[in-house]
Amino acid sequence: LLEQALVNLLSNAARYGGDDPTVQIRAAGQGSDDMVRIEVVDRGPGIPVEHQERLFERFYRVDRSRSREVGGTGLGLAIVKHIAVLHQGRVGVRSSEGEGSTFWIELPGAGDVENCSAAEQSASAD
Repeated sequence: LLEQALVNLLSNAARYGGDDPTVQIRAAGQGSDDMVRIEVVDRGPGIPVEHQERLFERFYRVDRSRSREVGGTGLGLAIVKHIAVLHQGRVGVRSSEGEGSTFWIELPGAGDVENCSAAEQSASAD
């Protein structure tokens, strides 16, 4: 399921990344609570703050007029959230208009960061 969450986050970044196709993937342990945080960073147009809270809802789109242009079902981020919740984890986004977006997933007890990084590299190579 972690692989599916990563694929969805990467697909979202590629789809909405704008003119710059650069996508970064970062993984890090988060303190003593044995959480692993994986971030996918794009350089797209950013997301207005009033839309950020609803991004993980099924079928929610910031700009419905672009649905055909960017494709997708509107379920990718909702699936990421569902996977995180199933594993007692969390998801979120940091974004500023004109400065891109960082989507993240945190999962407890997900093992060490080296194992997580290997899974990320595999997902990004697909």
